[in-house]
Amino acid sequence: MTQDSSNNGKTVAIISYLTLIGWIVALIMNNNNKTELGSFHIRQMLGVLIVAVLLSFAGSLSGSATISMIFSGLSFVIWLIGFIGAVQGSKKPIPVIGDYFQDWFKGIG
Repeated sequence: MTQDSSNNGKTVAIISYLTLIGWIVALIMNNNNKTELGSFHIRQMLGVLIVAVLLSFAGSLSGSATISMIFSGLSFVIWLIGFIGAVQGSKKPIPVIGDYFQDWFKGIG
């Protein structure tokens, strides 16, 4: 792998964690020049987005502000773990659920 594609993979990985729009931009960038690191983090972030939406929905259904805040904090923590991995340029899955994301979304990225 060349230094340029390595840098591109890390850039795509980082951009994928910057909101839904960043994820879409990263997906487009990765389709133009696929990298293993970029694809890995695109799949991780898609899983994080889905989990965050589900936790947000569950928190609002609970009717409890405390549960809602706990779910929001959990969503932030899993996002942060993924983002730190992208900044470091590592392919370390998010604990517990990250390997599932790689399996479920293997056709993406």
